[in-house]
Amino acid sequence: MQIIGPERYSLTYTPTAFTVLCNKGTSRFSGIAIESMPKLYIASVGGKPIYVGITKQKMQNRLSYGWKAAGKHGYHGYAWRHSGDAAELDVWGHADAIDRNERDIETVEAEVVYLIRQQGQWPAFQTEIHFYQSNEVHRRVAAEILGHYKLG
Repeated sequence: MQIIGPERYSLTYTPTAFTVLCNKGTSRFSGIAIESMPKLYIASVGGKPIYVGITKQKMQNRLSYGWKAAGKHGYHGYAWRHSGDAAELDVWGHADAIDRNERDIETVEAEVVYLIRQQGQWPAFQTEIHFYQSNEVHRRVAAEILGHYKLG
């Protein structure tokens, strides 16, 4: 399982809109974030994860969907868009996913959220998670990813 990243972006937002600042100084996503490979992304504030997600979409499209959702089909979008006004967004890519299959990265997502919970509480704005049987590779990758954050 080849995981690349993270790439970090700074987000500023209101409940209805967001802007992004790339670590290269541009106002758009680049690199992993615009690839079609499965991605894991973590929104954090003050170094603490508040939301963990996955997508195969470009990050601009995924975030736009999360910002525009209004309850249709039961999805209300990102709860964290209603709290605060800035967050960091880190993006990792599953570079060797076969046929863009997201099952492995979704398993890592669940392991990351589980590790956060072991430190005290679920991520503040995590609203759902899908659990699959994991193996040592999933757990190792999750621990490496979580090493980028302040927990406790």
